[in-house]
Amino acid sequence: MTASAMTSTQPGEFRAAGTDLSERRRSGVSTGPLIDIAAAPDMIGMHWGADGSVRLGAFTTIAAIAADARLAAAYPGIAASAQGLATPQVRHLATLGGNLAQRSRCWYFRNPHIACLRKGGPDCPARSGNHLYHVAFDLGPCVAPHPSTMAAALLAYDAKVMTDQRSSLTIGELLGDGRNGGSDNALLPDEMIKSVELPSPLQAERALYKRAISRTHAEWPLVEACARAVVKDGTFQFVRLAAGGIAPVPLRLAAAEAALQGKDANAANIASAAEQATAGAKPLPMTGYKLDLLKGVVRDLLEEIAE
Repeated sequence: MTASAMTSTQPGEFRAAGTDLSERRRSGVSTGPLIDIAAAPDMIGMHWGADGSVRLGAFTTIAAIAADARLAAAYPGIAASAQGLATPQVRHLATLGGNLAQRSRCWYFRNPHIACLRKGGPDCPARSGNHLYHVAFDLGPCVAPHPSTMAAALLAYDAKVMTDQRSSLTIGELLGDGRNGGSDNALLPDEMIKSVELPSPLQAERALYKRAISRTHAEWPLVEACARAVVKDGTFQFVRLAAGGIAPVPLRLAAAEAALQGKDANAANIASAAEQATAGAKPLPMTGYKLDLLKGVVRDLLEEIAE
């Protein structure tokens, strides 16, 4: 978990597994004091409710989420998202809380010699510079896409985040709406994520996750999406679509959802909904290609779900 914490001298950072923090320390982007934290019993593992809901401790590793058979049966989109994230080595150490609270992957932010909005600078150098892998939905001054794969999946599942200071934060409340270019999330300076709660799954729902990447293995996604649906009597009774890699925060694809709700689960309706996935997009000069990727990923997800 990389939320900032205040010490008596200067801002510090929480360190759990440190998979992202260690890289930033090596590069010189993060130089302040560290506050090591250990997992309390209620912050690790999966805690199931009688209604089939589950609470995931923030210290639960991505590998544990990816490998849990019960979780995969109840929340296949969450398990598949965890399985597709990073490499086995990273998944073995990285935590759910850390994935949600990680910092921007933008190469300007990661360069210790370049000032940017995320580091208190005056502007976003990626906007007028190299933004090949950046947003296709331009929501605010910073054009770096949010890096959390788990956040997009949790958005699709209407998850709630618990911290040591607040409860029942939505993913939108945790990460903001993308219009604040100076921060990666809305955590308070000394606030720490404790757990994530998933409501009980719907009867007969299916869910899938897919990503488009620029090489075969271990690449940050250009576009990723998680889809949930209930198809009954050949009709979409329920649809949730959430995407990452396209905006400063994960986005619900509301127009695509609306295009399918109550409609026959046929190829024509799915193709029409996939076209609606890009509604509201404002690509940068170098990111228009992401719109075609998004439509393709959404169409593939929906076709597979509807089979």
